[in-house]
Amino acid sequence: MLIPAAERRIWLCVAPADMRRSFDGLAALARNHLGEDPAGGDWFVFVNRRRTIVKVLSFDGGGYWVWAKRLEAGRFAEPRGRERKRALDRTALLALVEGVDMVVKGRRRRYRRAA
Repeated sequence: MLIPAAERRIWLCVAPADMRRSFDGLAALARNHLGEDPAGGDWFVFVNRRRTIVKVLSFDGGGYWVWAKRLEAGRFAEPRGRERKRALDRTALLALVEGVDMVVKGRRRRYRRAA
C-alpha cells in the first residue's frame, strides 16, 4: 500500500458509503458530505455498511487515485462517533487496513516540532 506524505491529511468518512461509487462519486461524497476539497491532495477513506470493503480516494495533481480492499473473511473496525468525518494519521490508516482495532485508550507523548 502506498503511504501518504506527512503533510497530507487523511479523512475517514464515519457514515457507510456506497461502494458502487468510483472516482467521481467518491469525490462528490468527499465534497458534499465531508465538506472537503477532494482535489486538495488529502486522502479520503470510505467503508461500506457491512465493513468488508474499504476505498481510499486521493488526488496527486494529475488525477484521482482509488485504492480498494475487499476482505474475504472478517470486518474492518467500526468507526464510532457522531461526527461526519474523523482525522486519521498514517498509523491509524494502516491499522484500519490491516485489521487492528482503532480504539486508542491513550497515546504516549511524542516529540513534535512546532510548525
